Amino acid sequence: MIFGFNAAEVFQIAIEIEENGKSFYEKAQAKIDDAEVKAIFQDLAQQEMEHKRRFQELKNQLPQDAAGSTVFDPQNEMAGYLKMMADNHVFRSSQDVDAKVAKVADAVDALKMAMEFEKDSVLFFLSMQDATEEEKGRDLINLLVKEEQAHLRRLALQLKKLTQ
Repeated sequence: MIFGFNAAEVFQIAIEIEENGKSFYEKAQAKIDDAEVKAIFQDLAQQEMEHKRRFQELKNQLPQDAAGSTVFDPQNEMAGYLKMMADNHVFRSSQDVDAKVAKVADAVDALKMAMEFEKDSVLFFLSMQDATEEEKGRDLINLLVKEEQAHLRRLALQLKKLTQ
């Protein structure tokens, strides 16, 4: 399904990103007063768990040999690129989530951080999609990218509403 790097590890990273997104949305809700933003965050937390489930299904469908590369990549460029994308994701670890949530002062801060998360997710998932050989996997990742982009638009509209 994925070439040039360990597919199972990449899907695990995507699963962790979704888990951390859910964690951010839940923890940020507790720090803000705006009822509309709280409702948006609650909905987005649920959607992140659905994305996690879909990535888990894709990971479970990987063949046994998915723990190794499937094409010749002597410079390890693809693996390095995806690792860089994952390592630079705003919510790569649960400690990153806690550190970001600690900086939330109000709904505007929370929305800006959520937008950063969604942008990072779109970029990482597009990278995954580009590296996916199987059409079914590419199509599912594309669907998830579109959903993350919709999250980003929703957050941007809410931020605009609060800052006008």
